[in-house]
Amino acid sequence: MINQVNTQFTLFDHLLELRNRLLRAILAVLVVFCCLVYFAQDIYQFVAEPLIATLPENAQMIATDVASPFFAPFKLTIVISIFITIPVILFQVWGFIAPGLYQNEKRLLAPLLLGSTLLFYAGISFAYWVVFPVVFAFFTSVAPEGVTIATDISSYLDFILKLFFAFGVAFEIPIAIILVCWTGITSVKSLRKKRPYIIVAAFVVGMLLTPPDVISQTLLALPMLLLFEVGLLIASFYQKDNDVDNSILPSDK
Repeated sequence: MINQVNTQFTLFDHLLELRNRLLRAILAVLVVFCCLVYFAQDIYQFVAEPLIATLPENAQMIATDVASPFFAPFKLTIVISIFITIPVILFQVWGFIAPGLYQNEKRLLAPLLLGSTLLFYAGISFAYWVVFPVVFAFFTSVAPEGVTIATDISSYLDFILKLFFAFGVAFEIPIAIILVCWTGITSVKSLRKKRPYIIVAAFVVGMLLTPPDVISQTLLALPMLLLFEVGLLIASFYQKDNDVDNSILPSDK
């Protein structure tokens, strides 16, 4: 009976800890949002700059819905607030799972959390600074004769958020490879043998996650393949260290 009561209290404590950390993460997002909401129009102007820079002379963006001029920047500010507070969110995740990890697991996962944050930001930056100018220049250059380009601000927002998310997630490939090799789901040697299939899969994923054009598909697939090779390289070093550790453990016992 005593054991059952202790188990119940332990589960309750875990749920309470989870609730507290979720509230802290939400509070962090709200604080950042309150700081940024005054600059919502400026933030949208900055994010729309890659398209505006490629529009023909006298062309401009439009709002087809009455509430779009308010809701589009407001929605973008919320998303930007979540992006900015990702380190805080991951820190809360780490604080929740760390007590249940072994020391060697902490040594692996702590750098991976930091790396995943940096890679996510790198993916978003790559999309904004490299992909957007190329894709928008292509789209505006192939417009039929006599067609006036006037992009709706809500449609543009949905478009860029999709690309931000696609590139942010795609840049997490090295982290995913390290984890699947560390957990024993697969090995570096096996992944290297499947490289031709990975190449095809990268272009398929690029096709599914990006708009239906070859340029954005390729600009997503190529970094994915490069990051795949980086992930294999890092995972191979870790596996070598792991093999050495495993060979030492029996003699230590």
